[in-house]
Amino acid sequence: MNEDIKEVPDLTSYDHIIVAFSGGKDSMACFLHLLDLGVDMSKVELWHHDIDGRESDALMDWVCTPDYCRKFAQAFDVPIYYSWKEGGFEREMLRDETATSPTHWENLDGTIGTTGGKGKPNTRRKFPQVSANLSVRWCSAYLKVSVCESAIRNQERFNHARTLVITGERAEESAARAKYKTFEPDRADNRDGRNGRLVDRWRAVHEWKEERVWEIIERYKVRAHPCYYLGWGRCSCAACIFGSCHQFASLAKIDPEKVERVAAYEKEFDCTIQRKLSVPELVEKGTPYEVMTEEDIKDARSKEYNREIIVEDWQLPAGAYGESCGPS
Repeated sequence: MNEDIKEVPDLTSYDHIIVAFSGGKDSMACFLHLLDLGVDMSKVELWHHDIDGRESDALMDWVCTPDYCRKFAQAFDVPIYYSWKEGGFEREMLRDETATSPTHWENLDGTIGTTGGKGKPNTRRKFPQVSANLSVRWCSAYLKVSVCESAIRNQERFNHARTLVITGERAEESAARAKYKTFEPDRADNRDGRNGRLVDRWRAVHEWKEERVWEIIERYKVRAHPCYYLGWGRCSCAACIFGSCHQFASLAKIDPEKVERVAAYEKEFDCTIQRKLSVPELVEKGTPYEVMTEEDIKDARSKEYNREIIVEDWQLPAGAYGESCGPS
């Protein structure tokens, strides 16, 4: 199917419905929208792509994110499966005439699947570039898109079945994302091949404005990811390459070790994370968000997320409608 559609596809026609779940507001809205639509929840599963992997300390992402996503899944009684590139962001960035590392994913029975790691040697030795082009903004391509594709391609349960992958890109975010199709075959699709693996991609909230995203989160009384309460308008990596000077100044207050590690790699590569400013220069130029509390900072730095996901006294996070600083 190559025809783009703006309406809801026939959700009853799929055997599996995968929600790519980052823990951010848009992926959350995608899942909650399925509840509104009355989808059979036995078909739904959340997939979280762990940016930093499981083999090293978190360099880029929020420490709390994996467990926040797990607690969200538990609150709504849906399964969640994790996938990652071995060594995560850091190993991929440090490639020096080596192949990209293997991809791992959780199977239904709790075992770990693995593929890849034997490709063509290549060298990066630099941060992803601030660009809408995924060939140079490799963090999205290698740590999310290709990881999801590999996990689908290499699980027998998706062969001779119909699968819908739901992602949360919104047209309002950027000129580039406004051009994305709402509905199209996924990269993992092989419906005409021998294994009959039909995989569609639906950007379920593509036409939504941010107001509608926060409205559905409020209606379901979901406490959002800690970064929103700290002042961030977008839940990406803590040290996202698109981060503003104020976000890096805030991160330096929340997790100075992380900022120091990123800055050290800038010196090692002789290449800054952004084109014009180094991380220390961004920190110096910015002002930490005044809304940050010690309690929220503790949440963001903890590997275990211990707050309730569904709360009666729901409050709009301070970062809502704030600095998003996402892909162009």
